[in-house]
Amino acid sequence: MQNTIYNLYPELEIHAQHTLKADDLHEVYYEVCGNPNGMPIVFLHGGPGGGCNPTQRRFFDPTHYRIILIDQRGCGRSKPLGAVDKNTTSDLVNDIDLIRQQLGIQQWLVFGGSWGSTLALAYASQHTSHVSGLILRGVFLSHPSELAWFLGTVKTFFPAPWQRLCEFLPANVRDIPLNAYEQLIFSDDTNVSIPAAIQWNAFESSIMTLLPRPASANEVDGKVELARARVQIHYIKHDCFVGDRDLLAEAALKLAHVPTVIVQGRYDMVCPPITAWELSRAMPHAELHIIEDAGHSAMEAGTTSALVAATEKFKYLIA
Repeated sequence: MQNTIYNLYPELEIHAQHTLKADDLHEVYYEVCGNPNGMPIVFLHGGPGGGCNPTQRRFFDPTHYRIILIDQRGCGRSKPLGAVDKNTTSDLVNDIDLIRQQLGIQQWLVFGGSWGSTLALAYASQHTSHVSGLILRGVFLSHPSELAWFLGTVKTFFPAPWQRLCEFLPANVRDIPLNAYEQLIFSDDTNVSIPAAIQWNAFESSIMTLLPRPASANEVDGKVELARARVQIHYIKHDCFVGDRDLLAEAALKLAHVPTVIVQGRYDMVCPPITAWELSRAMPHAELHIIEDAGHSAMEAGTTSALVAATEKFKYLIA
C-alpha cells in the first residue's frame, strides 16, 4: 500500500449541510460532500473538541465516496459551542448513529484519527452491523498510561513546551497542571479563560509533528480555542468516558470480521505507537502501517499518503 505516494484530493465544496437536534441542549452539525450516490464514509475528528475542517474532506475520492463529516457535541459548528453538559462518549456514539439513520445509510466506512479512533472503535463495537470497515490513525484508547504520558511524561522529549505550559500557571499549582488549567479554562471571566485555553491548546499543537511546523498565520479565534479546551479537559477528567471499558477486548470480540487499516506515526508524541501495536495484536486481521518519518499529525506527508492509500484500498475491498 505504501509503495505509491498518494496526495490529498483537490478541494471540494459541501453539497449539503444538516443539523441533528440531538436533545434539548445540543444541535450537532454535519455536512455531506462528494458523490451523493457513492460509498458512505464518516469522518470522526480528534481532540476531543477539535471540530472538522475543509482539508479533511480531501482524504476521499469525491467521485467514489459519499463523505460525511461531523462536528461532535460542543465542537466546530455544533451548538452550543463548548458545552460539556450531556456530552459523553455514549452521547457521541448515539449522535453518529442517528445521523446514519437520518441519511438513510445502512452501512458506512468509519474513519477516525486520534480521539476519533477511540470514538470509531466505541461506535463500531456498539453498532457493528452498520460498519463496513475502519480506518484508524494515531490510535488512542484513553488508557491511564496514555493520559499520564500526555499529562507529564512527554516532557522527557519536549521539555521546553512543557515548561511554557507550566510557567503560565502560578508556581504553587504547577505540579498538577490539568487541575489548574481546568479552573482557569472553566472560569466565567473570558479574560482568564481564553488566554488559558490558548496556552493549553498550544502545548498539544507544539508536539504534533516529527519536525517543527511553521507558525500559523491564521488569526486565533478565542471562542473556538476556549470551546476546544473545555471539551478536551472535560473528557480527560472523565477518562474520555471509556475508562471502565476494555476497548481492546471489545475489538477482539466484536470486530474480528471488520476490515481495518491502522496508520501510526513512529514518533507520535501525542498518542505513542504502543497503543496501535496493541490494537493490531487484538485485531490480527488489521493492517498496521507504521510511518517511519512521522509524528501524530495526519498532515505529515507519509501519514497523509497512507491514509489516502487506505481510502483507495477500500474502494475495491468493499463491494
